[in-house]
Amino acid sequence: MKRYFFKPGTKINLADWDPNETAEFDGGKNASKNALEKLNQELEPLQELLYAEHKHKVLVILQGMDTSGKDGVIRHVFEGVNPQGVRVASFKVPTPIELAHDYLWRVHQQTPGNGEMVIFNRSHYEDVLVVRVHELVPKSVWQKRYRQINEFERILADEGTLILKFYLHIDLDEQKRRLQARLDDSQKQWKFSVGDLKERQFWPQYTRAYEEALTRTNTSWAPWVIVPANRKWYRNLVIGTILVKALQSLKMKLPAFDGDPKEITIE
Repeated sequence: MKRYFFKPGTKINLADWDPNETAEFDGGKNASKNALEKLNQELEPLQELLYAEHKHKVLVILQGMDTSGKDGVIRHVFEGVNPQGVRVASFKVPTPIELAHDYLWRVHQQTPGNGEMVIFNRSHYEDVLVVRVHELVPKSVWQKRYRQINEFERILADEGTLILKFYLHIDLDEQKRRLQARLDDSQKQWKFSVGDLKERQFWPQYTRAYEEALTRTNTSWAPWVIVPANRKWYRNLVIGTILVKALQSLKMKLPAFDGDPKEITIE
């Protein structure tokens, strides 16, 4: 999966990245279900090991255009993990209390503790994306945030947090198909928002904002992964594979039992 990482300092042009690519899995959609189930089976014990060892922290950041599949990733990739050690944090429009603090205040409170895995469904990157596109703060303000975000993530990494950032890459035509599918399915109409159509008009502006964010916040301690996401099944396989390999690289061990179990009698 190295093809979806890129070197720090590389300038990103999303037009160079094919959202339809499925190069790392030749089984196709029909075989992908078994492949994902296998990844789920590998992820579950790794997550329990993370929780039991209580040493590492894991932060998974999901970003992407509307309908890119953040909810779908959470539902399918993390199926079967123990909710005792995994939680999802979503960042909506800031509350008045949150607006009274710096933009990272509400984010830092949601970062993982020892043994915990936290999934950010959107994140602090909204403060260099939607804030930029809709001119909610001056350019002089949001331009500083790339450096601040890198420093914030560096603190987390230095304190033992494994950070994985996934940009779910879809194109404008695929977004149209997914929005239409929501309208056509009575079981999914609740997910449709007229606001999505308004945001869709800003596609070029969001693309430029994402390109700069990806370019300026891709670091060795918090790398970005550009995930081809037009094919939902392939998106899930890419993220699941990278996540499992990253957890394996931690070389976690179960904590040693304190004492000799043979000397303990349970009556």
